[in-house]
Amino acid sequence: MDVPLVELTRGRIVESLHFGAIAVTDSSGKRLAAAGDPGLVTFLRSSAKPFQALPTLESGALEALGLSDQEVAIMCASHLGSDAHVQAVSALLEKAGARETDLLCGTHPVGDPQVAERLLLRKEPATPLRHNCSGKHAGMLAYSRFRWGKTTSPSGQSYVDPQNPLQREIRKTLAQMGGLTEEQVELGIDGCSAPNFAVPLEAAAFSMARLIDPHELPPRRAEACGWITRAMTTYPELIRGAGSFDTEFMRAGGGRWVAKSGAEGYLLIGVRAGSAGYEHGIGIAIKISDGDRADRRSALGEGEPRARPIVALETMRQLGLISAAEGEALSTFGPRPIRNWRDLAVGEIRPAFRLG
Repeated sequence: MDVPLVELTRGRIVESLHFGAIAVTDSSGKRLAAAGDPGLVTFLRSSAKPFQALPTLESGALEALGLSDQEVAIMCASHLGSDAHVQAVSALLEKAGARETDLLCGTHPVGDPQVAERLLLRKEPATPLRHNCSGKHAGMLAYSRFRWGKTTSPSGQSYVDPQNPLQREIRKTLAQMGGLTEEQVELGIDGCSAPNFAVPLEAAAFSMARLIDPHELPPRRAEACGWITRAMTTYPELIRGAGSFDTEFMRAGGGRWVAKSGAEGYLLIGVRAGSAGYEHGIGIAIKISDGDRADRRSALGEGEPRARPIVALETMRQLGLISAAEGEALSTFGPRPIRNWRDLAVGEIRPAFRLG
């Protein structure tokens, strides 16, 4: 049921294709558009982070610990490990009364090329603070410390244990946001060792639409949704980093939309109610079948995925949600020539779908 979403040409020939699926709903649950199978069940990966942060904010931890918008943003981030990201995670841990050694996310090569080069030259190892999921983990620790005064559950389960009450609350929350039962939310373990969730694309899009347009949700949840979307759009550089699609896309939107990418070709976008005449908030869920790995990867960081940004911008264009000026500001992420090592244009990468 996956369909071609992006094609790469060489001369007049289509040489490669990225297949996938798209689902678009509004916050009332109405399907607005789709390409491929909107019922495709797949893992949200890091696109789930805004929803994983909801129980922490609903618990009262934000007010009790005095969390800032920057610290809420870093809870939702897949950051590049820059010094600014480390500062935000460290501040969140300090307010939670937790330490870097409490983080259970592990380590990986730093995404920020300048920081990665600096660490390499100094022979300094990457630490959990620079892991792209460290903010999410720090938020989970904040919940644990606020609720139980320690980093484990009352029964001694680690904060990433699927049976920890926090993780069960996260699964319940995601189900509620997507109009599902908990049994319909499939469980897996993410690269950072925390539980992750697979739901139909359409349910994920519905969840994102309600996150950005929570007027029908209970007051406390609606308030928490507002904190998250405000933090993400106010501090988009904390969500990923300068030059990345998520960050630059939110900057171009000026607060009108949020975006959160996940591993293996996932992307969620939420657009505020009233945009382009749409009465309700809109959620867009995108999955690229082949995982949409980055164009370039090295020990000093990784490039941006090539398919998702093109699909996202074309989806927004077809729905009438992005202006020509906004599209131009994001043109480096859109359709463009493919150039060889002599900088000769030898083909094109472009969208290959129509929403139905």
